[in-house]
Amino acid sequence: MGSYKKLITFMLLIFMVITLSEGRVPFACDPNNGLTRGYKFCNTRVPIHVRVQDLIGRLTLPEKIRLVVNNAIAIPRLGIQGYEWWSEALHGVSNVGPGTKFGAAFHAATSFPQVITTAASFNQSLWLEIGRIVSDEARAMYNGGAAGLTFWSPNVNIFRDPRWGRGQETPGEDPTLAAKYAASYVQGLQGNGAGNRLKVAACCKHYTAYDLDNWNGVDRFHFNAKVSKQDLADTYDVPFKACVSEGKVASVMCSYNQVNGKPTCADPELLRNTIRGEWGLNGYIVSDCDSVGVYYDTQHYTRTPEEAAAAAIKAGLDLDCGPFLALHTDGAIKQGLMSENDLNLALANLITVQMRLGMFDGPAQPYGNLGTNIVCLPAHNEVAVEAARQGIVLLQNKGNALPLNPTRYRTVGVIGPNSDVTETMIGNYAGVACGYTTPLQGIARYVRTVHQAGCSNVACSGNQLFGSAETVARQADATVLVMGLDQSIEAEFRDRVGLLLPGHQQELVSRVARAARGPVILVLMSGGPIDVTFAKNDPKISAILWVGYPGQSGGTAIADIIFGRTNPGGRLPNTWYPQNYVAKVPMTNMDMRPNPAIGYPGRTYRFYKGPVVFPFGHGLSYSRFTHTLALAPKQVSVQFTTTHAQAFTNSSNKAMKVSHAKCDELELGFHVDVKNEGSMDGSHTLLIFSKPPNGVKQLVNFHKTYVHAGSKTRVKVGVHVCNHLSSVDEFGVRRIPIGKHELQIGDLKHSLLVQTLDQIKH
Repeated sequence: MGSYKKLITFMLLIFMVITLSEGRVPFACDPNNGLTRGYKFCNTRVPIHVRVQDLIGRLTLPEKIRLVVNNAIAIPRLGIQGYEWWSEALHGVSNVGPGTKFGAAFHAATSFPQVITTAASFNQSLWLEIGRIVSDEARAMYNGGAAGLTFWSPNVNIFRDPRWGRGQETPGEDPTLAAKYAASYVQGLQGNGAGNRLKVAACCKHYTAYDLDNWNGVDRFHFNAKVSKQDLADTYDVPFKACVSEGKVASVMCSYNQVNGKPTCADPELLRNTIRGEWGLNGYIVSDCDSVGVYYDTQHYTRTPEEAAAAAIKAGLDLDCGPFLALHTDGAIKQGLMSENDLNLALANLITVQMRLGMFDGPAQPYGNLGTNIVCLPAHNEVAVEAARQGIVLLQNKGNALPLNPTRYRTVGVIGPNSDVTETMIGNYAGVACGYTTPLQGIARYVRTVHQAGCSNVACSGNQLFGSAETVARQADATVLVMGLDQSIEAEFRDRVGLLLPGHQQELVSRVARAARGPVILVLMSGGPIDVTFAKNDPKISAILWVGYPGQSGGTAIADIIFGRTNPGGRLPNTWYPQNYVAKVPMTNMDMRPNPAIGYPGRTYRFYKGPVVFPFGHGLSYSRFTHTLALAPKQVSVQFTTTHAQAFTNSSNKAMKVSHAKCDELELGFHVDVKNEGSMDGSHTLLIFSKPPNGVKQLVNFHKTYVHAGSKTRVKVGVHVCNHLSSVDEFGVRRIPIGKHELQIGDLKHSLLVQTLDQIKH
């Protein structure tokens, strides 16, 4: 039996090698190349760090310099191919970046819903699965010579301001949600990490405090983000820390903007000390494209280009997306601004990642069997549909108007500029989708449809077609309006001006609603929030759905929700503000906390306490879910690892430093019975918030569960004292507040007393 298994393993290895060799020549260490057979860096039995140093020792200085830019040169004398580092896979293999090429062999790849949409699912296992599928298709494209293995995704910046054009790419406004999304998606992309190996190399971007592209005359190339230590530690950096420490991401990208007067790509405190030192990055740091050139040419941060190159590499940058380091690193070394050893350290980080990917292992690749047959599978599309279903949020449902019964509502009017769109559904940083199901097509699978766009595009600059739309609404049994935004309104380098529907869209919605003889369903397609207060208050508008940008088969998911095949369970990943909010909040103000002295209201649900259109975490269901606490600890004691005085420095005994707490075994388990009181099976998201003494309410954990109608299930969720019940002080120090913490577990309230051992003794 043992020899049979060995034979099968050998045959599988041969199959993998043949499959790969049909698509591309090995990147390096081709056994058919007699030049490389004896090189230590090609010997897979030698530890990677030894192989890396062997290769670096064989390179000339000019060769080294041309390997620390994204379009790395070939080294023919060492049998190494050229390599393009820049590929993207935000929610599917993307055609952004020169590393990926769609063509005859790979005409498309599965395009999942935009990140803001899948974030609304609050489902970590879904994010992991999407990452796994994307990396399967990415590896297949690499094997076929159509992509690289280094993908500069995900975008884990905090969606701080509702106008940000790239907010759609992110998991939303909450640090805990963004952190869990980041770690899950990265783990899905990179594989299980066995033997320190990588399936593909993910990259968390854009570090840090980057969430302004082009607003009111200020762009990302010139912007200096003034951020407090407190906001940096408890908001902006949280997802990046999770990427590195929990997701084990292979790369972090620094951003265009400055933070407190320093370009992020030239700040050793951010790069060398924090990402690599404190968090322990096992990988490389890359610049956003032309960032080094930007801080020299545009921000005038250094006097000479050589100083700019040296500043980047000495700060901890390993790879330049752009030509700047290729042009100016040699001069920086000759001028004594940096050493060749500084360059070697950067190069070592890059080559190490390539070796972990198997790029120096010749043709025997661990995923060499993946080919064209694994891309655009029906099973992958089904996951894309399910992701859209789980991410759609039912915002309002007056009189339980939804779901529609297709036997009662046999003719449905489908109206709006997004009612029959294709590419709009996949948002930005997308690739070429395998195929599309538009909202109109999805609805037409259930009922007879009558279609009228009403506006020729989302700008909706005229009302000439409104009369025809009103006629459709008068004749139809029910009307679905598919409105919202697209990349002409919100995109990279395109921040929004306001929060209202563009152009005459609001007029179209109101006129159609007045004319309609049946229920009116408003479907909003967008990345950012929209002020639809008018629709909330319109008695003729029966229900409102937010569908984000729902991916290649978004129309299927939208129809499944409308007609009740699927019970909606999505929750908003960001706050929906009224239009007048943005008048009080310049995008350039990075403060999260309110400042009443200047009329500044604060940002996100954690700090803004004014009126909202819809709150963070809001989402309705066709069922009603109830919660019962089956097990909930009422107190917990924390030990010091140092003296009492050291643990409570600058806190008046009210909050101890996490760094001085014994955090082992401080995971508290809460058992919650979730019952589906309705008549329809459905998924339910249990949100757990905590409010420390004199602190702010914040999300600390969440759990997605599926409950059959009339049944209940027990959910166990963990709350870690050091990770979840701590907060950051004004000095950027994370502390555990001592005293009573108020927990909100679903719709239940629970008090937890946090105390120290010496309090118990006394």
